[in-house]
Amino acid sequence: MSFKTTLAIIITLGLTILIMQNTDEAVFTILFTSIKLPKLVMLTAVSVSAFILGILVSRPKRHRKDDPYNVYDDDEEEQDERPKGRRDTLSDEDRDYIS
Repeated sequence: MSFKTTLAIIITLGLTILIMQNTDEAVFTILFTSIKLPKLVMLTAVSVSAFILGILVSRPKRHRKDDPYNVYDDDEEEQDERPKGRRDTLSDEDRDYIS
């Protein structure tokens, strides 16, 4: 198992244990309204909304061609004779040392 998978399992188990231990009711004040809810419901709602917010924030940004702040302009990029997946940043001196 990879580190990410192991960490996800540990976090999920910890969150599940935390939520299941807090089943008693409590009074929550949201803005100007007091609501009597089980802690289980509130913890689950906050966890799910934090997960969704994390996914939305971590998505890579899509760049448009007509965006004036687009620093990833393909037209001005130097074309290399090697395929795109094989580009590296080694200098000629480094290549000579390796070979």
